[in-house]
Parts: sequence; structure tokens; C-alpha cells
Amino acid sequence: MRTYLEFEKPIAELDGRIQDLKQMDTQSGVNVAEEIERLEAKADQLLTDTYGKLSRWQKTLVARHAGRPHFSDYAASLVDDFTPLAGDRSFGEDAAILGGPARFRGRSIMLIGHEKGADTSSRVKHNFGMANPEGYRKAIRLMEMAERFSLPVIMLVDTPGAFPGRGGEERGQAEAIATCTDKSLSLGAPVISVIVGEGGSGGAVALAAANKILMLEHSIYSVISPEGCASILWKDAAGKGDNKAPDAAEAMRVSAQDLLELGVIDGIIHEPLGGAHRDLTQMIERLGDAVETAIEELEGMSPAGLRKHRRDKFLAIGRNGLT
Repeated sequence: MRTYLEFEKPIAELDGRIQDLKQMDTQSGVNVAEEIERLEAKADQLLTDTYGKLSRWQKTLVARHAGRPHFSDYAASLVDDFTPLAGDRSFGEDAAILGGPARFRGRSIMLIGHEKGADTSSRVKHNFGMANPEGYRKAIRLMEMAERFSLPVIMLVDTPGAFPGRGGEERGQAEAIATCTDKSLSLGAPVISVIVGEGGSGGAVALAAANKILMLEHSIYSVISPEGCASILWKDAAGKGDNKAPDAAEAMRVSAQDLLELGVIDGIIHEPLGGAHRDLTQMIERLGDAVETAIEELEGMSPAGLRKHRRDKFLAIGRNGLT
């Protein structure tokens, strides 16, 4: 059953009427095909109009939609022979970050990314995509393996941020994130990162210090969540009083379109009409095409050239004169 967001209520009502008519057509034999066709056209137009003018806060809600494809969906459909590897060889396993070697359209690659989970039990298992230090240290181990075997590294980012719990802090959360970011920047293999949902704080940057950074059309990427920003600037607790999170999202310019304009990312992958959650197969195919193009653009570059490309890219951010 499809889950609708608050701003999609008019679309939900139309879809409900269409389903009722289809059921009537099946059970009673009454021909309502013309009315169904008319309503479907109206629903498609309403979907086009709605998603053509989403606010930054609405994009945040779409980026968090429970039905969006997660890492496990991409691992199942985008690549072949994915072999997940566990543990950081220092403390333990962290299910919030998954990764391992795989075959992508005839190439051997290393696939790494955040996994949020798809239902209550799997979300708890994967800690809602919020990694502990051992998750980032596992990512470092996998990146080093990729460099050893000259494998392109594909990283899928989808996290509200690193886990802020006491245990993580005791085990060196900040150091693990910093070291993972440094490893991404210094790797002698091609690195392509795609923000597929939320890209929150240093927990996202650690897997996004890449040669090519791409974002899905309705994903977000920011130094802090809109709610976190609102709580700091306006002392606003989400759900209590005046919620300033939508204002924070506008001020922070969290959308893919904003970040492309600012030079933070390199490209946008367009989503199916109504968001990635409406057509997972098409979304995964489009992401695959974009990743393949990015790999081809980096092929033939030496390890030193890849490092220089990455360094020049990040040093150029913010130098385009925009305010």
C-alpha cells in the first residue's frame, strides 16, 4: 500500500477514486474505462505540478520517504555477486554501513553505503542508518582493499548523521569520521558518491569526499538536519510550538538543485515522476547509468591524478562568487 506525504493529499484522493472505479469495473462489469483514463491523466498532471514546485522542506520529506530505495535495494538490483564484508577488525560489526566487492555492468567495484532499513525491525537492526565508529572504520578497511586491487569505489549516502550515543563517543566517533573522510580524499582509486536520500552532517561527508558527487533529484545534503538547525537557532523542538524546520531547510539550501548551483556536487540524477519511491526499478536503472558515466570519465587517471582531481574539486567549492 502506497504511503502519501502530507502535501500529497489531493493526489491520494484522486488515486483512491481511481482504485474504487477499477474495483467497480471488475466486480460489476460496468465500463468506466473512460472515467478512469480521465482521472489518471488528471492525477499525472497533479503529480507533475506538485513535484515541479516542491519547497526545500517538502524535498526533505521526500528524501526521508520510507519507500525510497535503500542500499539493500541497490545491492540487489544494481550489481551482481555482491559479497558483504563485516567488521572493522578493531571492535566489531556495524550494520548501519554495509559494503563489499561486487560486479557492476562488467566491472569489479567496491560498493559501500548506509542502510536505514525498510521496516521497524530492520531499522532497529541498522540503527536507522546512523553509524558508530566501527562502521566508518569498516568503510576505511574496504576502501583500502579497493585501492589494493584498483577497484572503483561506489558509495551510497543515506543517513541523518552519525550516531551520537555515548558508546560511539567513547570509541572515537569524531576520529573515525575524520579518518574516513581523509581516506576518501587520499584514495588512489576512483571514488563516486551518490546521495540517495539524506546526507546529514559529517556522517555523510565521510562517504562523500569523492571525485564525483551525485545527488538524486529529491535528496538533501547539509551540515545538520533542518530540525537540528531550528533547535539551535530558534530553540524549536520539533512538534512543539512553531516548528521552524521548514524555515531552516530554506535557509540552509539543502536541495540538490541548490548544491549543484553552489558547486558542492557534480550532477543530479532525475527521479521518476512523484519521487524514487514510485518506481524503484526505473530509479535504480537511472542511478546505474549515471554511475557508469562517472566511472568512464575517471578511467585512465593515475592514482596521483585521482588524488589531485579530488583535491582541486574540494578547494574550488565556494569560489564561484555566489553568496
